Amino acid sequence: MTLTTTSFDWVRQLVHRESAIVLQPGKEYLVEARLLPIARQAGLADVSQFVESVRSRPSPDDTRAIVEALTTNETSWFRDGDPFTALTSTVLPALLAARGPNERLQIWSAACSSGQEAYTIGMLLEDALPNAASRVSITATDISREMVQRTRAGRFSQLEVNRGLPAPMLVRHFVRAGNEWEVAPQLRRMVTASECNLAAPLPRMGPFDVVYLRNVLIYFDLPTKQAILRRVRDLMRPDGWLFLGAAETTLGVDDSWERVVVGRSSAYRPLKGK
Repeated sequence: MTLTTTSFDWVRQLVHRESAIVLQPGKEYLVEARLLPIARQAGLADVSQFVESVRSRPSPDDTRAIVEALTTNETSWFRDGDPFTALTSTVLPALLAARGPNERLQIWSAACSSGQEAYTIGMLLEDALPNAASRVSITATDISREMVQRTRAGRFSQLEVNRGLPAPMLVRHFVRAGNEWEVAPQLRRMVTASECNLAAPLPRMGPFDVVYLRNVLIYFDLPTKQAILRRVRDLMRPDGWLFLGAAETTLGVDDSWERVVVGRSSAYRPLKGK
């Protein structure tokens, strides 16, 4: 491994300052693996040379490239399953009963990666609701500009659609585009993608009926988790639903949420008066 301690520490500080993601000692191998392709693209032999060149001549493009390379973009269709089953079995009927016939449902896929989560939600709602495109708005956000652009494009390789997307849904909601699959126009109209750093003040959005903030909080320290949950709550309807990753919880982090068992999953709802 060519990454020096000085270079690793500088990258750690940069990533934490720009995204609040914590890179613990021992993650040198991750930094090396993620930054090596960028170093080679810049014509440099190793990661430390690349980091030192950015340190001595910083540029917004290079620092963004480092931060984006070290955000995790792992995703798939219907990832972990249960939170999506809960959406159609419990959450959607409850929201439809509580909302007026002309009220749009607003859903936020935070840290959307390349868009599979947002489009999974869209497909489920399109199959469950007549004229879903006129009744549902899905906001997809990510810190990575590249991931936002991919979400907007709505194009996926055969390998990507093979990761959890049922064949009947592929046929109903996608069209062939050469060697790729493209989200059908009516589904694309439901999803709006934009850049958003969860660890910074959030843009004016919502208010959201449902928020999927999954497999994100695990990368932050406690104060950052608390700040994110507080900001997210401010953008939600009082009777909204929050879904976290299976390894995440508000318990012991923010006591202004109530945990609710929904089938085989759990959701969190804002506590009144908190």
